[in-house]
Amino acid sequence: MAKFDSEYSSSSSSSSSSSLLVLLLLSSGFLHNVLGGQVKVDVGLILDKDTIVGKITKTSMDMALEDFYATHLNFTTRLVLHPRDSKTDIVEAASAVIDLLKNVRVQAILGPQSSTEAEFVINIGNKTQVPIISLATSPSLSTKENPYFIRAAPIASAQIGALVSIIKAFSWRQIVLIYEDNSYGRGILPHLIDALLLINTQVRYRSVISLSATDDYILRELYKLQTMQTRVFVVHMLLPLASRLFLKVKEVGMMRQGYVWIITDAITSLLDSKDPTHIEAMQGVIGVKTYVPRSKKLDKFKKRWRTRFIQENPDIEYECELNIYGLWAYSSVKLLAMAMEKAQISKPKFWKPNTNGENWTDLDVIGALEMGPMLLQSIRNMRFNDLSGEFNLVDGELQSSTFQIVNVIGKRDWEVGFWTKKYGISKHLMPDKDSYTTYKDDLIKPIIWPGESYVVPKGWEMTTTEKRLRVGFPVDNTFSGFIEMEKDPQTNAVIAIGFCVDVFKEVMDHLLPYAIQYEFIPFVTPGANITRSYDNLVYQIALDKFDVVVGDITIRANRFKFVDFTMPFTESGVAMIVPIKDDESKNAWIFMKPLTMDMWLIIGALFIFIGFVVWVLEHRVNKEFRGPPHQQVGMIFWFSFSTLVFSHREKVVNNLSRFVLAVWVFVVLIVTSSYTASLTSMLTVQKLQPTITDINDLIKNGDYVGYAEGSFVGELLKSMGFNHSKIKTYNLQKYNEALSKGSKNGGVAAIVDEIPYLRIFLSKYCSKYVMVGPTHASEGFGFAFAKGSPLVPDVSRGILSLKEGENMNKITAKWFSQEKDCIDQNDIMVTFGSLTVESFKGLFLIASVSSLFALIVFISNFLYENKTILASNCSIREKAGMMVKSFDKQKDGSFDGCKKNQLP
Repeated sequence: MAKFDSEYSSSSSSSSSSSLLVLLLLSSGFLHNVLGGQVKVDVGLILDKDTIVGKITKTSMDMALEDFYATHLNFTTRLVLHPRDSKTDIVEAASAVIDLLKNVRVQAILGPQSSTEAEFVINIGNKTQVPIISLATSPSLSTKENPYFIRAAPIASAQIGALVSIIKAFSWRQIVLIYEDNSYGRGILPHLIDALLLINTQVRYRSVISLSATDDYILRELYKLQTMQTRVFVVHMLLPLASRLFLKVKEVGMMRQGYVWIITDAITSLLDSKDPTHIEAMQGVIGVKTYVPRSKKLDKFKKRWRTRFIQENPDIEYECELNIYGLWAYSSVKLLAMAMEKAQISKPKFWKPNTNGENWTDLDVIGALEMGPMLLQSIRNMRFNDLSGEFNLVDGELQSSTFQIVNVIGKRDWEVGFWTKKYGISKHLMPDKDSYTTYKDDLIKPIIWPGESYVVPKGWEMTTTEKRLRVGFPVDNTFSGFIEMEKDPQTNAVIAIGFCVDVFKEVMDHLLPYAIQYEFIPFVTPGANITRSYDNLVYQIALDKFDVVVGDITIRANRFKFVDFTMPFTESGVAMIVPIKDDESKNAWIFMKPLTMDMWLIIGALFIFIGFVVWVLEHRVNKEFRGPPHQQVGMIFWFSFSTLVFSHREKVVNNLSRFVLAVWVFVVLIVTSSYTASLTSMLTVQKLQPTITDINDLIKNGDYVGYAEGSFVGELLKSMGFNHSKIKTYNLQKYNEALSKGSKNGGVAAIVDEIPYLRIFLSKYCSKYVMVGPTHASEGFGFAFAKGSPLVPDVSRGILSLKEGENMNKITAKWFSQEKDCIDQNDIMVTFGSLTVESFKGLFLIASVSSLFALIVFISNFLYENKTILASNCSIREKAGMMVKSFDKQKDGSFDGCKKNQLP
C-alpha cells in the first residue's frame, strides 16, 4: 500500500508537471504552431477586398492552399493566411503590415496588389527582412534596389515591345498618352517614350488623370484632346479609373471611326471581369495582355474557381471570369509554400537593434526576421510549371516574353495576333520566320476599329476647331520663278506664286487622301546671306509661328534638328556652268584632234617598223623590193602607208610577210574606224564641249570661280581646296557677265551652284554655257514641316506621284519656259577627248610582237641556210691550198677564216 501510494504520489507529481508544461506551451503559443506533426507558418495577406481584383485574388489564394497541400501531404510546414483589408489606401496598407508583423509575427507578406500601396510596404519589408510577394508591376519598384521585394507578375515595361510594335505596324507617327497620376501610371513613361523615339514616333501630349478626378474633369480633358490632330491614344491606368474614362470617351463621341485606342495589360487582362456596360464603351479598342497557354487542367480549375467565386461573392451582378492576376496569385501561394518547406522555417525569431529603447519606432520594436535572408534565397530564383504556364522567377522578378494582341468586339476581347521578343508580331507562337518583324499583315485577322470600321485609321485628322495650316514663305533673297509674293489688287491680300507654290498646291489639293486647309504667310528674310536667312525661316517652325515652310528651301542636315523635310521635289546636287568652247569644226587642223600626239607618234613609228619588216622579209625573194637605195627606202614608207586603203601594187610572196600584214591590217582597221568615229563626233557635236570638265582643273589652273551670294556653296568650295581669294560671289543676273569676262579678265572660269538655279540660268543662255556635274551631292528643295508632323509621309508620297506624272512637266514649263533647242542641249551633257595610247596599247603590242616574231624566224632560217653554203666553200678552198704551196700566207688567213665558219 505504501508502495502504491508512493507510485501514485510520483504519478501525481508527474501528472502535475505535465499539466504545467502543457500550460506553459499553450501560453507560449507553441501548440498553436505545431499541431499534428506540421509547423504552422503565419503569412500576412494584404487585399483591397472591395475591388474585383481583391475578390479574385482571395478566392485564388484560398484554393491554392487547398490544392497544394492536398498533393503535398508530406510537407512539414503549412501556411496560415492572415488577410487584411487595405481599403485601397496607402496608410491603411502600411498599418495592416505593421499590425501583422507586430502582433501576428508573420514571416512573409502576400500583397498588396497595387504599386502605390506596395511602395510603402516594400520599405517595411526591407527593414524587417520579411519577404513581400506582390503583384505590383510598376517599373519604379525595383527588385534590385529592394532585395525583399518579390514581383510575382511581369514588370509593366515588359509589354512596351508589343505596344510599340503595334504602333510601328500601322505607321502612326504621333500618339497621346493617357495615364494615371501615381507611381504605377508614371513608372512606364520613360521606357515607353524611349522606345517610341526609336521608331520615330512622337508623344504629342500627355494627359494625366488622378484617381480622385471628377467626371467633369475627365470630360474637360477629353474635349481638349478632341481639338488636337492626333487620334492615337495609349491608355495606361488601373481598371477603376479606366472604366470611368471609356464611358466618358463614348459619351463625347471619341469612340468613332478615325480614332485609335490602345490599352495596356492592366486593363486588357481584366476585361473578362468588367461590367458589360463598360465593355460596350470600348468597342474597337486594341490591347495587349500576357499569353496563357490553354490546357485541360486550366479549364477544370476555371470551372471549380467560378463555382467557388460565386458562392463567396453572391452580390456581384455580372459574370466574372478568372484572369491572369488570379492565376499569378494562385502561383504565388505555391511559390511561398515551397520556399517555406525548403528553408524549414519553424518558430519566428526577430532580433532587435542594440539600443536603449528610448527612441524606438514600431519597426524597431518588431526587429528583423532572423530566417529572412534564408527564406529570400529560397524564393528569388524559383521555377515551376503551373496553371499560367511557366512560372519563372529570375532575381525575384517573374519573367514574361509572350503577349497576345486582342481586339475588343462585342462582349469580349478577340485574339488577333501574338508578340514575342524573338519574332515580333506573328500569327502563331512558332512562326515560319527567322527575324523580328512588325507587319500588320502578320496579324491573324483584320482589326475592327472604333465605329465598326475595317479601314486603318491614319492616326490624325484636321479638326474643325483647329486653325488652318500656317504656310510660311520667303519674300526676299529668292530667285525669280521659284517663289514670289503678289498682292490681290481688290482685297490687298498676300498671294504666294511660283514654281514651289504650284507644286505645294498640287500635292495638298489633289494628291492627299484628305482635305487640308491652309493659308500662306510671308516672312521677310533680311540680309545678304541666303543660307542664314533661310535657316532663320525654317527655325520659325520650331518657334510654332509656322506649321510648314514652302520655297526654294534646300534640305540640309543642320535644319533637320528643328524640322522634318519631305522628299525633294527638284533635282538634287551642286554642279557648275562653264563656257562652251569655240566651234572648232572649221579649224584647219581639226583632223588632228581625234588622236593625241603620243598616238600619232606611235602610229607613225609602227608604220615605219612594219614597212621595214616587210622589206626585210621580201627583199631576197621578191624582185619588186629591189633597186637603188633611195627606191628601197621609198618602198618601205609606201608599202606601210598604203595599208590604210588596203591596196598594194606590189605583191608579197613570203608567208611571214603575209602573217605580218594580216595582223597589221587588223590593227589599221580598228584604228581607222575609231579615228573616223571620233572625227565625225567632233565635227557634228563639238559645240557642246565645255572649256572645263573637272572642277579640280580650276584649282590646278588657279582660275577664279563664282557662286550665289550668301549660299552654302561658298563653304563647300573652301572645303574642296579653293583659295579664298579665288572665290567670288554674284547674284543670278550677274552670272553671264562674270562668265563672259573669263578668269583672266576680272570674271570667273565657272559658276558653282545648285542645279535648280543653274537650270534657270541656262534657259536663257544655253547657246553660250553648259552645265558640268553634279560635282557634289545635295538633297535639293523640300517642304519643311514641324518635327514629327504626320503630314510628312503623305506629302512625300504626293510629291513622288507628281514627279512620275505629266503635271510636274507642265508646272516646270509654266515657270521656266525654254526653247526646244535649249532643252535638248542641256539634257545632252557630252564631252569629247582625243583617243589615247591606253585604249590601243593591246593592239600595238600584238602588231609589234608578231612583226618581231616574223623577223626572228626569218633571220634564223637565213643563218641556217648560209651555214651549209659556208661549210661547202671552205672544203673546196682547203683542197686548193694543198695543191698550191706558194700561197701559204693566203692559205693561213683564208683557211683560218673557214675554220672559224666566217663568210667568204
